[in-house]
Amino acid sequence: MDIRSIAKESVWRIRHEVMWPDRELAFVQLEDDDMGRHYGLFVGERLVSVVSLFIDRDEAQFRKFATLEAEQGKGYGSRLLRHVMEEAEQAGVKRIWCNARREKAAFYRKFGLRETDRTFVKGGKEYVIMEYPITFLHGTS
Repeated sequence: MDIRSIAKESVWRIRHEVMWPDRELAFVQLEDDDMGRHYGLFVGERLVSVVSLFIDRDEAQFRKFATLEAEQGKGYGSRLLRHVMEEAEQAGVKRIWCNARREKAAFYRKFGLRETDRTFVKGGKEYVIMEYPITFLHGTS
């Protein structure tokens, strides 16, 4: 198992297959993908999980986190998310956040993310904004 920085084009296939298979590929391509850091978890040479990290001053958002369905439940996504959270912390961010699908909120809570009162619906799916205040949880604020 290996986590690597990858090109934005490398994340699109898994984003599409896992998150929005009924939409066109362009639906999973973000306007600001050029601004992100894209990571992939490989088992051997097979890419099985992806996530994109967008850092803006002292905040970071991870987006389009997806693991191939056949590879879910094996700890790959957890390992990749931990890696991205560490990358954000090393970059000096004070808060990391995401738009979590409501049904996935319990997964993110295991990593210390907390649900906010901000929700929205996109493509018929309900989302909640979740956040992890790094300095608060590390006791440095």
